[in-house]
Amino acid sequence: MRTWMIAKQLEKEWNGQPLFEKVNLEVAEGERLALFGRNGCGKTTLLRILAGMEEATGGSVERILPIEEWGMMKQHEDVPEETTALERAYLENDHLHALKMKLERLAREMSGSGHPAEQALEAYGPTLEEYESQGGFHWENEVEKQLQRIGMPKESWNLPYASLSGGQKTRVRLAALLAKSPKLLILDEPTNHLDEESLHWLEEQLRHYAGTLLFVSHDRQFIDEVATAVCELNPDGIVKYRGGYTDYQGHKERELREHEALHKKQEQQRKALEESIRNYQQWFLQAHNSATHQSEVKITQSYYKAKAKKNISRYHAKQKQLERLDAESVGSVRQAPKLNMTLEDEGFEARTLLRFEHADFAYDGQHILENVHFKLDRGDRLAVRGPNGSGKTTLLRLATGKLEPTRGEVRLHPGVKIGYFSQELEGLPADQSLLDSLLELPNMTQTEARTILGCFLFPREDVFKRIGDLSMGEKCRAAFIRLYFGGANLLVLDEPNNYLDIDTREVMEAALMRYQGALLLVSHDRMLVRKAANRIAELQPEGGFSLFEGSLEEQEEDAKLREKNPGGREENERRLMLELRLAELLRGEAENRTAVGAKDRKNSFSEIFSNNKIKEIRKLKRELEENS
Repeated sequence: MRTWMIAKQLEKEWNGQPLFEKVNLEVAEGERLALFGRNGCGKTTLLRILAGMEEATGGSVERILPIEEWGMMKQHEDVPEETTALERAYLENDHLHALKMKLERLAREMSGSGHPAEQALEAYGPTLEEYESQGGFHWENEVEKQLQRIGMPKESWNLPYASLSGGQKTRVRLAALLAKSPKLLILDEPTNHLDEESLHWLEEQLRHYAGTLLFVSHDRQFIDEVATAVCELNPDGIVKYRGGYTDYQGHKERELREHEALHKKQEQQRKALEESIRNYQQWFLQAHNSATHQSEVKITQSYYKAKAKKNISRYHAKQKQLERLDAESVGSVRQAPKLNMTLEDEGFEARTLLRFEHADFAYDGQHILENVHFKLDRGDRLAVRGPNGSGKTTLLRLATGKLEPTRGEVRLHPGVKIGYFSQELEGLPADQSLLDSLLELPNMTQTEARTILGCFLFPREDVFKRIGDLSMGEKCRAAFIRLYFGGANLLVLDEPNNYLDIDTREVMEAALMRYQGALLLVSHDRMLVRKAANRIAELQPEGGFSLFEGSLEEQEEDAKLREKNPGGREENERRLMLELRLAELLRGEAENRTAVGAKDRKNSFSEIFSNNKIKEIRKLKRELEENS
């Protein structure tokens, strides 16, 4: 297996502060590496350094694979406003795109007259041959094919790239990169804004990708599905763990147990050594004093001096042992700061909090939601899923009263208190500082406010930051502070963990699972849906709606059963009904036989158990055999 890139002792400073150091990383051909770490640890910066787009403060990068054979999808990019979606996809391959533009220019010049047209005609043939020999037409075809596969139909290709949604832009860039098929592909948050169908497509493409992959993602299931190893970036280096995210968690838990056991053992050794050193100090002093005060016999004096010398030697040996132990000490486990969050409702006792009664919603004559019908009780955790554009956010806005249905009704219990988290994060007081936004609350002291902000990972001077100047991840945490104080008995959350790192997502999940109120949730994070939801609502384009009474895991199992047994749940229910009816008939026969005397059973069976029932029993058995 060839090595494509080697990073040695990389260091990076940011505003005079070390971002990371001692980063050593090898990327071998065929690997699919997930670069993992907390927000702000420098993952994107490291990717840019590896790709030659940014300079490191120290260390070196050896690129065995030429940089021309690398491909990188960045989180942010500047594209001219007039560029169409298709043109943006073509831009990914600089060389072939330049040849394509040259051919188009020469074709325009050929349509003219005079010397320029003759020159263009002369240059067109060799350029066309070069373009064809380098697979230009195959590349164009592959770009179009990948765009369609990832959910960008032909009618969207001529739209301005700048006008596309975040998910559509992600699709265009992914399609372009996969069509280029670089030997080393670098992806920074490729799952952002993708719906589940696109996620499955991308996972399938990357699992079978012939090249090498290095990517950053906060989607734990995506890491599980795609990665062959997880590289954890810390301020003091990088550690590589084989497998996906679940394997990484197992490695970390085992490391933690081993670290704690070793630390405990070292502490016990330390206490024993310190006790020995104190004893030898005491013995030495006693022996030394005894030798000093012995004047009668020289032999007695020399005995005490020898004893004192022996004790001081042992004392020095124990001191050296303690020094070695200090040098090898692993120390106690250093835990990075974690979000500390609990969500509580105000003890609202009503059972049903929200009802959708055959609700429709249309906008500019286009049906977005049709016949949405469900109720949400206290303790329900309903996840709303569906492709981008199927109306998930619209449904949440109807639930919160921000929109009115065009037909049907949406009913909220009059005593319901809603906590709403929008993926756009509107409603935050942009001009206030974090501290001031909390001090507005009744009976809030500065000490309490600082403590709460610390629990949400805003330490010391960060509390004076203006909310409008915060990063998206920091704004998410600020929005959760509002939920923390809301006392809501119905939480309506629209993509709550966008921009959050995995550690923070897991704390938020735990808080949602402990929450006693009702939850209405939209999220592309399948792990969050898997852990938090106990009911699933599915939306389809053009307004389709269906409700599954069960968790995501149960829904996936049901889908597998349907695949194996096309009759699906209805057929299973039919079989169950047949079995129940058969048991009922046979139980009736047994009861009747008991009621008749033992010697009269044979003669009276036909009277007690009618021919019709016998026929029904035989029919039921036959149907069950056919369905087995």
